[in-house]
Amino acid sequence: MLGSAVMVQQLQPHADGKTPLNIFPTICLAALDIIAETAMGTKINAQMHPDLPYVRAVFEVTNIMTTRFIKPWERIDWLFRLLAPKLAQKQDALIKTMHEFTETIIQQRREALINDQQGQQKAAAGELDDLGQKRRMALLDVLLQSNIDGAPLSNEDIREEVDTFMFEGHDTTSSGMSFCLYEISRHPQVQERLINEIEQVLGKDKQRSVTLRELNELKYLECVIKESLRLHPPVPIIGRNFSEDVEIRGKRIPAGTNYSIGIYMLLRDAKYFESPDEFKPERFLNDVDDTTTQAHPYAYIPFSAGPRNCIGQKFAILEMKSTISKTLRHFELLPLGPEPICTLSLVLRSKNGMHMGLRPRS
Repeated sequence: MLGSAVMVQQLQPHADGKTPLNIFPTICLAALDIIAETAMGTKINAQMHPDLPYVRAVFEVTNIMTTRFIKPWERIDWLFRLLAPKLAQKQDALIKTMHEFTETIIQQRREALINDQQGQQKAAAGELDDLGQKRRMALLDVLLQSNIDGAPLSNEDIREEVDTFMFEGHDTTSSGMSFCLYEISRHPQVQERLINEIEQVLGKDKQRSVTLRELNELKYLECVIKESLRLHPPVPIIGRNFSEDVEIRGKRIPAGTNYSIGIYMLLRDAKYFESPDEFKPERFLNDVDDTTTQAHPYAYIPFSAGPRNCIGQKFAILEMKSTISKTLRHFELLPLGPEPICTLSLVLRSKNGMHMGLRPRS
């Protein structure tokens, strides 16, 4: 992915092998470039413009939403605006910034589709990409050309979908990749085994592109990612609403109840995970191609489960594989800097950043 290649260039000046680096901001911008190019078909070059207002807006909006989540009286919009008018105004301004950003992407892509009739014809004819596979349209292109009952989607309809994919497609993966790189930096034996696998599958050429087949062959890396997601799920709490009465442990939960599920604690349950607080990727070796790890099908659900599970989980795993393997091909990760202080801000983050040292890999 182009985004990870730029990320490596951005990290090079910090790879002195002795200075701790907070890698989260760099990972966040790389993830934003990746989701924009792959899902939206648009290059935004966020890594070359680190002060992009959209990134700051997402960060601050999630903090405001988290505050409203833990204060029930602020969940009611009119009451929130009455009790915290300045915060409400700030929230509105931040949301406006996010909407303007996504609307700009939509407009640019719409103009590109109109002006590039030849490109549309090639896509329709099944043009092959660099890997010899049929080129697929970006999600945004599909939305722009979609119809419901013969009518095209409105700009608002499209923007809502783009907002969802842009936010969820970069913020959650930023958390997942950052925590995973942190765990690798603190476990040298895991890192050594990863390097051996990467060199065996991808070779020693750091610059060559990686194919989908090769990413799927990185089995141990997948175990490492799964174990990191178990210990540090990007979305640590999910909510559900019961459409019918449900009995849980002998107690009846009436229909219409909102129910919060603590994924963070569920994934550290000693009943299903031996030594639950230890980082042990080997626990996934026997079923690396499965999303369940224990006898109970819902013991391992970092992407939730059922009809409301994460629509982008396969994409997220592939993105993490590509970006993490790219990083490890260029750098040795060193256990430098403070330990992360986890905090919930809709997405699992660290209050003090995600620190590690980097040394160029010979």
